[in-house]
Amino acid sequence: MRSERVVIVGAGIGGLVAALILSAKGCAVTVVDKENAPGGKMREVAAGGRRIDAGPTVFTMRDLFEEIVADAGVDLGDALSLSPLSILARHAWNADERLDLFADIDESAEAISAFAGPDEGRGYRRFCARAKRIFDTLDEPFIRTPRPSVESLVRGVGLFGLPGLMQISPFTTMWRALGEYFKDPRLKQLFGRYATYCGSSPFSSPATLMLIAHVEQEGVWLVEGGMHEVAETFARLAEARGAEFLYGERVTEILSEGGKATGVALASGERLEADSVIFNGDVAALAAGLAGEASRRAISLPASAERSLSAITWAMTAEAEGFPLIRHNVFFSDDYEGEFDRIFKAGRPPEVPTVYLCAQDRGDNAVSVAAGPERLFCLINAPARGDSAPLTDSEIAACETQTFQLMEKCGLTIKHDAEATVITAPQGFNQLFPATGGALYGQASHGWKASFERPGARTKLKGLYLAGGSVHPGAGVPMAALSGKIAATSLMDDCVSTRRSRPAATAGGMSTR
Repeated sequence: MRSERVVIVGAGIGGLVAALILSAKGCAVTVVDKENAPGGKMREVAAGGRRIDAGPTVFTMRDLFEEIVADAGVDLGDALSLSPLSILARHAWNADERLDLFADIDESAEAISAFAGPDEGRGYRRFCARAKRIFDTLDEPFIRTPRPSVESLVRGVGLFGLPGLMQISPFTTMWRALGEYFKDPRLKQLFGRYATYCGSSPFSSPATLMLIAHVEQEGVWLVEGGMHEVAETFARLAEARGAEFLYGERVTEILSEGGKATGVALASGERLEADSVIFNGDVAALAAGLAGEASRRAISLPASAERSLSAITWAMTAEAEGFPLIRHNVFFSDDYEGEFDRIFKAGRPPEVPTVYLCAQDRGDNAVSVAAGPERLFCLINAPARGDSAPLTDSEIAACETQTFQLMEKCGLTIKHDAEATVITAPQGFNQLFPATGGALYGQASHGWKASFERPGARTKLKGLYLAGGSVHPGAGVPMAALSGKIAATSLMDDCVSTRRSRPAATAGGMSTR
């Protein structure tokens, strides 16, 4: 294709993937980000003199990333150092009740049988088979489709795919569907937690989300250098193909003329002209008019859209004792339904939250490679009210007390101090990602229609495309990466279509840079 000028707003993984694909195809790509480094939500912070991943910590769907970089002539194994985990996560309810979930289904089934009885182990095998069927059914006709609808999904699976389509259970809640496989409430908690991977409640989201369990079962990988290294690597790959990155620059408006996106205006007063613009940020910012009136009118968000989960996080260097931490650990509260009721119905943080802890100096075994204090990232779910009713200091302090007391109940003592700890609450996430209230996953996936209501790559404004976790196919690092590929592919397809219908192209203006 000709040297299409493309400005990408946001250097999160969706924007980075789009930048790599488009620059490899010969486009003149400029990526603009208000932060001083790539990554978006895949960020890192400094705590106690060390860099800590303070966003996504799980790398899955390696095949998808291999596919993405292969399109740009890159071998993923040459670009990133990846090693598989044999234990997906360690789960605890108290000091005596622990359960490991393994990459090997047989090992997990045996562990579950020993933990809760042979019927639960058999239920787990049936659950895994169901989750795989859901993923296989939806992969091509829904997940990889630029803008799916119910009609296109039915057409996509075809006559022989209809039995599989009936298995995705869009009208049954995830929690209710889990009851078909597990009687033990602890196991329902464990597998219901996958709904939180896209910022939702297992009591309100469709059973379709069980496919996330299959994605993780297919493999969890450790990235040498941490998850932020994924973003740095994609930025380097795009730069090597000619993409330009402007960090510390804030976009104030997506420019348009004659019903077409023509570039962006920066807070500095500069204007970058372009043939196309990809917005890789939360669409809530566009809906709020933070990028101008033309882009606000270019999208339509459902009035019923519900914000996804936010979080309170502690990134720290600290000493951990008493519990055999591995890389990924989960400590469950006693009242799981009450936890989500407090967040989504009352708009309040949970009284006793379920806690996720990533020990970033550990792998499969309970030994830290760090001498002395180690890097820990702790997360609990919270309501996305960072713009309307920010959590008070006392609310955050109460959450911290309950969080660390729950881990102590499970046998883990963490010795940390304020100087070596970075706390981020919903209001902090709202500052990082404006107009979201701190919601980290876009729209919550509550109800069967939610997945079809996410915006697609194309907008009503010609030349403006969308990528990121708030658009189709959804939240999470692999889905956001796929959204970048879909946006880039849609842009290139439209360029080809335009050239065919209008062979005499009109030359654009020059950038003011």
